[in-house]
Amino acid sequence: MKPPPVKYQRAGDSEEAVGLLSEHGYEAKLLAGGQSLVPLMSYRFVQPGVLIDLNPATDLDHVGEDNGHLVIGSMTRQRTVETSALVRDRLPVLAEALRHVGHVTIRNRGTIGGSLAHADPAAELPVALLALDGEVVVEGSAGTRTIAAGDLFVGPMTTALEPTEILTSVRIPRPDAGTGASIVELARRHGDFAIVIAMALVHLDGNGRCDMARIALGGVEGAPARMKAAESGLLGAEPSGAAIEAAADAVAAGVDPMGDIHASESYRRDMTRVFVKRALAQAVERAKGGVA
Repeated sequence: MKPPPVKYQRAGDSEEAVGLLSEHGYEAKLLAGGQSLVPLMSYRFVQPGVLIDLNPATDLDHVGEDNGHLVIGSMTRQRTVETSALVRDRLPVLAEALRHVGHVTIRNRGTIGGSLAHADPAAELPVALLALDGEVVVEGSAGTRTIAAGDLFVGPMTTALEPTEILTSVRIPRPDAGTGASIVELARRHGDFAIVIAMALVHLDGNGRCDMARIALGGVEGAPARMKAAESGLLGAEPSGAAIEAAADAVAAGVDPMGDIHASESYRRDMTRVFVKRALAQAVERAKGGVA
């Protein structure tokens, strides 16, 4: 199928994009990498009246640091972030997460902000943002505001962004020294939609006990989610095999898995347990080695 006719406009920068969104409202869609939007338009699942192209907006394409945070512009290509020396030095698990996204040709076009705003429940970047306790900066007709990752994803392919807002940048705090992080994924083939994504961060105190734990899931429920009850169970304890097993069991018991053509509810629950265990075990080993 072919997409229906659409009015095309180019935004030279974020300010112009906000102005165009304010003018067209619900009728408009933003075109970033187009890797998700264009197929949806071709199938006519999405039929915008106006397409606002963000590719000319170079002010949204950057990778840098600010006050202990990694700051990434929303139009920065996923491959750019994956290969960034700054990212690999400051936050190597983010580069690791991006290697799971599609294939290189996909990541050459796909953008950081586009993936987060699309909010596919089987996407890696929303899970990473949750686990890393990041936030996004958005601009709209009412001004600029910051949305924490935990408040951004409200349902399947649904975020807290207003129709006249544009996601301009992503801010991720650099983990403390001694933090280990890992992301693991189950998919039918590399590049396919994930059946289960599990990401874990663990920090150990001077006595080898866990004083910070984060577990985030994707591909399992209708939106990415933090598993806070299981995280709490790890705090104050040595992250032994038994403790990791108990946390993985708690996560599996606490999810409400989807069932689809790729996996049943029971299979997703079982694989959630397996992959959370793997992510936690690797995060703990990295924490012991001081590698995030």
